[in-house]
Amino acid sequence: MKKIIIPVLLLILAGATGWHFYSKYRHDHEPLKLYGNVDIRGVDLGFRVSGRLSEVLRDEGDSVKTGEVLARIDRDPYVRELEQAKATLAAAEADLQMKRAGYRPEEIEQARATAEQNRVSLNNAARNFQRQNALVKGGGTSQQSFDDAEAMLEEAKQRSKVADANLRQLEAGFRAEEIQASLAQMEQARASVALAEIRLADTELRAPSDGILLTRAVEPGAIVQAGSTALSLSLEKPVWVRAYVHEAELGEVSPGTRVLVFTDGNPDKPFHGTVGFVSPRAEFTPKSVETPHLRTSLVYRLRVVVSDSDGTLRQGMPVTVSLDSSSI
Repeated sequence: MKKIIIPVLLLILAGATGWHFYSKYRHDHEPLKLYGNVDIRGVDLGFRVSGRLSEVLRDEGDSVKTGEVLARIDRDPYVRELEQAKATLAAAEADLQMKRAGYRPEEIEQARATAEQNRVSLNNAARNFQRQNALVKGGGTSQQSFDDAEAMLEEAKQRSKVADANLRQLEAGFRAEEIQASLAQMEQARASVALAEIRLADTELRAPSDGILLTRAVEPGAIVQAGSTALSLSLEKPVWVRAYVHEAELGEVSPGTRVLVFTDGNPDKPFHGTVGFVSPRAEFTPKSVETPHLRTSLVYRLRVVVSDSDGTLRQGMPVTVSLDSSSI
């Protein structure tokens, strides 16, 4: 009996030793496998302007394309705003054109005639003053008449100065500062037109990327505020996978490494991806990740960008990531 037990024990010991070394060899040589979840980005869409919602063109679950109009608000107030801005711009452009062209020839000619008329009045006032001055010395007129003639002469001089100055102003045209101010007003009006055009375009809510409409938060007739969420969209691209790797395996998954992504539902059809980011900070493995390693292990988060997603990958779906042997 003893002769039988000893060989059996030796056989068991040899088998255990062999299994230990085989397991270690298999672990050291089997392909790297990582575990993670699909991460599909979403976006909450809202209008940049407020107003009454006139129509919503898509419903929850609909696929949408980049640039597709999803909803509209009443555009009439913004059309009127644009028309008003364009009218203000036209007035500013006309004012600038007028100041650059200067005063009309008719205005200059009228000012020239006024100046000549005042010179004639000045000459008459000067002759009358000379006569009154000669008469008052000989007692031929009263002092009052002389004083009146002197006052009329002074008044004529001032009127002539004003007329001459007005003529010079019209002949010189508008000042450079006035033209610059008109130019600034025109540019301000032009900017108002551009802003009104943007606000009018913002009455349409467009899809920023291909995706699936998840939430329709408002209905036609509702008053929406600028920035409030009207629709929620799940983006088709990019589709990412959040996976976690131990420090000892970091060298195998550097950024740019090509990998395969497997799902439980269709394990025979892998998706192709590329490691795009490896976190520089260690963290504990999330509880939601199915991994054969201890939950308390410190790991590094990495992001895999899936290049050929066909729409079957869903947010949070557990996946397995392995190295793409065709790229090794």
